[in-house]
Amino acid sequence: MTQPSKRDVFKPVELIVLSAVMALFVGLTVLLSTRNPLLAVIFFGVAFIVVLVVIAMLVLTFKPNKDEQTELDDELPPSAH
Repeated sequence: MTQPSKRDVFKPVELIVLSAVMALFVGLTVLLSTRNPLLAVIFFGVAFIVVLVVIAMLVLTFKPNKDEQTELDDELPPSAH
């Protein structure tokens, strides 16, 4: 069995970090505009979850093209076809 590439391993981490950065922006914006830390934490949490779900839905919509599908089929063991 082949090991997954580093890119495949870190892909979920990239999506979570991207969500956290966007949520941090929202949280800091709310904190600087309202000066209410509790409200900023709530907005940070909501933004993190919403951005994570939206990114996950966008990733699910991508279909591999012909070249990518051929590469994926070549990676499967013969018994899995």
